[in-house]
Amino acid sequence: MTDMVAPGVAPAEKIVDRARALAAFKFGDRAFYWITRISAMTVLLILGGIIVSLVVGAWPAMKAFGFEFLWTRRWAPQLDEPVLGALGPIYGTLVTALLAMLIAVPVGIGIAIFLTELCPVWLRRPFGIAIELLAGIPSIIYGMWGFFVLAPFLTDHFQPTMIAIFQNVPVLNAIFAGPPSYLSLFNASLVLAIMILPFITAISRDVFSTVPPILKESAYGLGCTTWEVVRNVVIPYTRVGVIGGVMLALGRALGETMAVTFIIGNSFQISGSIFAPGTTISAAIASEFAEADGVHQSALILLGLLLFVLTFFVLATARVMLARLQRKAGT
Repeated sequence: MTDMVAPGVAPAEKIVDRARALAAFKFGDRAFYWITRISAMTVLLILGGIIVSLVVGAWPAMKAFGFEFLWTRRWAPQLDEPVLGALGPIYGTLVTALLAMLIAVPVGIGIAIFLTELCPVWLRRPFGIAIELLAGIPSIIYGMWGFFVLAPFLTDHFQPTMIAIFQNVPVLNAIFAGPPSYLSLFNASLVLAIMILPFITAISRDVFSTVPPILKESAYGLGCTTWEVVRNVVIPYTRVGVIGGVMLALGRALGETMAVTFIIGNSFQISGSIFAPGTTISAAIASEFAEADGVHQSALILLGLLLFVLTFFVLATARVMLARLQRKAGT
């Protein structure tokens, strides 16, 4: 069947117009392909550049201290022959992140369950916005609030109570040993928990909202309570998303700087008590980098490289865990 030809337009001209249109579509498609490809390659180049710059900056410390840098507890850059070790900052980073997650994960998931299952409809939006606003507060504000408001309360009321309760309990009396202090691992962990709470809550609430209503209605129809519906329907259906949110919050906790620097004490000593001062990798870098030079500066850059590797390991572990969960679920 012959094509319809517009009045006054020759068939040859119509073929030329079609060819031009096809050429324009092909050019646009190729341009889109290369723009997206270059964007992806740029991200990889930036990541590679960061890794290379960290390795180059940390190389003098690597040569000077070797693998002993990882388990050396002393940090004495002022000596004629500096003795620098990363064990104190690594310990503080892991302890504060672990304590923060132990506090924030159940609270954050509990808030998300309340917002999606129990909260009155008229209260859900303002309550959710209030939680999410916590993510927009600058970290230095958290640090100042932690030092001037939270630390005095914990030192005068919470810490003495915990020390008195566990003073005769083996193991726990070492973990909750005194004296009370404004600057401690626990105070920093509590501030971190408040900072990462919005991430866990927001992501958990969003994934809880994706549960098909028919699944929950079926469970309620069988006589399940709200707790049984949450435990047996909502959590299993959304566990991949929840774990992803928890790992995102963990990454934030590992790398937080200013808030922790304000309230942790910046002590490189390792203590079994969570009420003792300590330091983290990011806090050590922030507090000393401006005045460091030579091998001291290189050691701080090596700390940054260790934090980069630690964060990458955590995120990679999360990806493997999520992939296994997805395979187990058959998706």
